[in-house]
Amino acid sequence: MKYEKKLSSQEQQKLSEVQAQQTQSTAREFASADELLRFDAKQTLVPPEIAQRLGRTLQNEPRPERPWWRRWLGG
Repeated sequence: MKYEKKLSSQEQQKLSEVQAQQTQSTAREFASADELLRFDAKQTLVPPEIAQRLGRTLQNEPRPERPWWRRWLGG
């Protein structure tokens, strides 16, 4: 006869968390390089110094011209 221990709700929750972590660590396939880069960007923390430098650089960039349809419609 096989003995099966019934898990408490707390043990079941821990087990499901471990299983979720294991599935997240498996290999992933991406349809395109852009999709891979977007996924990687979400996972990567940007150091504060770099974020500040990027912010200063973007402030110096000219604003894009309004689209013709907005100029025409007055929006």
